[in-house]
Amino acid sequence: MSELPHVFVVILNWNGLADTLECLESLACLDYPSYEALVVDNGSTDGSVPVIRECFPTVTVLENDENLGYTGGNNVGLRHALAHESSYALLLNNDTVLAPDFLRLLVEAVESNPDAGIAGPMVYYYDRSDLIWSAGGAIDWRRGETWMVGLGTPDAGQFGIVPREVDFVTGCALLVKRAVVEQVGLLDERFFAYYEEGEWCVRARRAGFKIVHVPQAKIWHKIPLDARSRSPLVHYYMTRNRLLFLKATGVGPRVWVHVLLGEYLRTLVSWSVKAQWRHKRPLRMAMLRAIADAGRGRWGKQPIAA
Repeated sequence: MSELPHVFVVILNWNGLADTLECLESLACLDYPSYEALVVDNGSTDGSVPVIRECFPTVTVLENDENLGYTGGNNVGLRHALAHESSYALLLNNDTVLAPDFLRLLVEAVESNPDAGIAGPMVYYYDRSDLIWSAGGAIDWRRGETWMVGLGTPDAGQFGIVPREVDFVTGCALLVKRAVVEQVGLLDERFFAYYEEGEWCVRARRAGFKIVHVPQAKIWHKIPLDARSRSPLVHYYMTRNRLLFLKATGVGPRVWVHVLLGEYLRTLVSWSVKAQWRHKRPLRMAMLRAIADAGRGRWGKQPIAA
């Protein structure tokens, strides 16, 4: 590439100072020079903003008055990137650490494929550096189900070295071409957090863009192995937003029957009547609230703690 495309790296911070500082330190070691770092602070109360500005004076920091979630916060960054005529935006979780060639490989993968619009790296667990968290994402449209490919498996080279097309890539590190945002719009802020990147990628694919996973581009994500299974709040968003994903993507009635009756109802009954699942009561309550809110069309930030 004679002139390297410019990338705005959007890092969302919400009371995560230590992680954000480590992420920015990792970002400073990239071998791709044509980028600018942008921290969008989502109403932090831990004193993050002045410390970030002091430690990284060349990094732009935008402050939101409240927590706008993954979708709202990143949309602030995306609008900034569009306004500054950037060729790409990279949405990057603040709890990630990057390989130095990570961004260069992502950009090269998209630039070499004119149909590609979104790209994502190989994501590993931070505490298990050889264990895959995501090698791209897949969607089973018959069951209304999405999942991370390669989740929890050691990297033995099974995904090769060549970028390959996938259904979606995780939002913890998502490179998007300017043309995609201009054509399909921003993230859907009804999601607040979880499932938003899958729906965004579906919109992009339906508009004719390819979504690619780049196995040679590597990052490490500070996510516990059982993080989602322990948290009622995460379970709330995952349950409710799966229903929003199905609604937004226009699935047929058979999928709704499978998800609501074949999965959700069966799980709720099991967690209610079987003694071995009594410890699941907080998750059951979160799930019931999520289904009720979806039925009422209550999206965005959950108003009551799950």
